[in-house]
Amino acid sequence: MTDRVARIQAEWARERPDVDVSPQAVIGRLHRLAAVLTEQLTVVYRRHGLGEGEFDVLAALRRAGPPYERAPGELAQHTMVTTGAITKRIDRLERDGLVTRRSEGSDGRRRVVALTAAGLRVIDRAFTEHMANERRLLDLVDPEDALVLERILAEWLRHFEGPTS
Repeated sequence: MTDRVARIQAEWARERPDVDVSPQAVIGRLHRLAAVLTEQLTVVYRRHGLGEGEFDVLAALRRAGPPYERAPGELAQHTMVTTGAITKRIDRLERDGLVTRRSEGSDGRRRVVALTAAGLRVIDRAFTEHMANERRLLDLVDPEDALVLERILAEWLRHFEGPTS
């Protein structure tokens, strides 16, 4: 069984037999799979009027529990969105009426971002559909293989992110 990655490896092995191309068997397939999975996941986000970053911000606020709010810096720590991108995402979500920003504390310098009632409805619907979509995608893999893959990926990712507290 040959796929694009195997064909690319074979071409490189022919053209550059002096270079070990075996890492492409895993890295190349992970890279291609990540692109396919991202497209499959973002379809759900778009149905709810969200981009990947906006979904991530709303999800982080929802996971905070009532009153569903976090400071912008906390959002950066609890999402896959960079701190530089948080403000842009919050601006869009606020414009769409899904979050509000307010000052907190005696000096008013601390800002807090909170889900609105509309934001809570959107993220709850989007998250439910998102998890059904992830289940559909993962069901393409044998359940035992999925458990092994989860362990391998978690161990590999720890080398880059370290353990979480």
